[in-house]
Amino acid sequence: MKPTRSTSLLRLAALTAVTSLVALGTPVTTAAAAASTGGHHRPCVGSRLPDHGPARDVLRIAEQAKAELDLKSVILRVTVDGHELVTTALGESMTGVPAEPAMHFRNGNVAISYLGTALLRLVDQGRVGLDDTVERWLPDLPHADRITLRMLGASTTGLIDYVRAPGFGAAVYADPFRQWSADELVAISTHADRLYEPPGTNWNYSHANFVLLGAALEKITNTRLDVLLQQEVLEPLGLHETSNSFTPDIPTPVLHAFTAERGTYEESTFWNPSWTTAPGAVETTDICDLARSAVGIGAGELLSPAGYQQLLNPGTVGLGHATDTCPEDVCIAQTEATHYGMGLLVLDDWVSQHPLFFGYSASQDYLPCEHLAIAVSTTNGPNAPASHNAHVIAQRIAAALAPDHPIPDFG
Repeated sequence: MKPTRSTSLLRLAALTAVTSLVALGTPVTTAAAAASTGGHHRPCVGSRLPDHGPARDVLRIAEQAKAELDLKSVILRVTVDGHELVTTALGESMTGVPAEPAMHFRNGNVAISYLGTALLRLVDQGRVGLDDTVERWLPDLPHADRITLRMLGASTTGLIDYVRAPGFGAAVYADPFRQWSADELVAISTHADRLYEPPGTNWNYSHANFVLLGAALEKITNTRLDVLLQQEVLEPLGLHETSNSFTPDIPTPVLHAFTAERGTYEESTFWNPSWTTAPGAVETTDICDLARSAVGIGAGELLSPAGYQQLLNPGTVGLGHATDTCPEDVCIAQTEATHYGMGLLVLDDWVSQHPLFFGYSASQDYLPCEHLAIAVSTTNGPNAPASHNAHVIAQRIAAALAPDHPIPDFG
């Protein structure tokens, strides 16, 4: 991470408080400051539309990307030094229903960054060690005596990703409302040969690692995972609009999603996300919480300095190489510039996550040296590319606001 702040962002930070109050109207309350007397907090609302300056540049990028990528909606929030630069929603949730910043959407693997942070908080508290093997908590896991908590959080166990397993995608699309159990999902990965031996010597992304990590955290703390994440991450960061659901329900107001993944453009809002991560971490959020999450997780607010360093590099740098059993697009090279941390991505100077599934795309990105947070959520139009569209927008915003710190692609 570069320690100095660019002149452009210093000016931007100085302007932010002024534009929030003058050019943009009443500022949106940050999630951490949202709680007021009586336990109430203000909803996430949009800024007054800017007519000039950095906020206008961000809005223009979003408008252009929405048209270019055929997106049904784009919701975004950008903050500098914790102050709102711009919050806006473009397009529609459903036909005739405008998208709004307060609408809830699925946050996907953003919740995995909460699992990583929760694990590191337990390490900071002296309750576990990262290199503890997991047989005491996951006795039925094959070779549990060789797999550590670090390997689960950093995704270096060698377990295949059940999402990439033959037939899994077809099964999900054949019945997108199916409720998948953690045991079913983990069994797909554990019944296949591991991609490399011994565990910890290579890197590949596997959803199974985080399902297992969630189960281990429950056993370590004797606390249900959704409760644990609420206690250790969501509440301390003030993420009042972020919550788990054990069903496909989404709290109102809802940002509806649509996809053409099954060959016809259809609504996918309430397709079942139970396969995406550990039960208890299948969450929804809003854009204000996502921006606050980018700061809180990306700055390591809840961790000791040593814990924060493990968050950014738990030993993954230098791993990732193709083998006879693991191609290079699976065992991806982990470099100093782009690598997987403890449940998140380090993309050069940025700390990121960008989920993509069932017509939803989101991106949370934080630049520590500039205190710049970008949060974007998108839904697809009929001809939208099947890619990380929200992250594309975040990359473009980063290029405009912090040109010395572009967000690179991963893998």
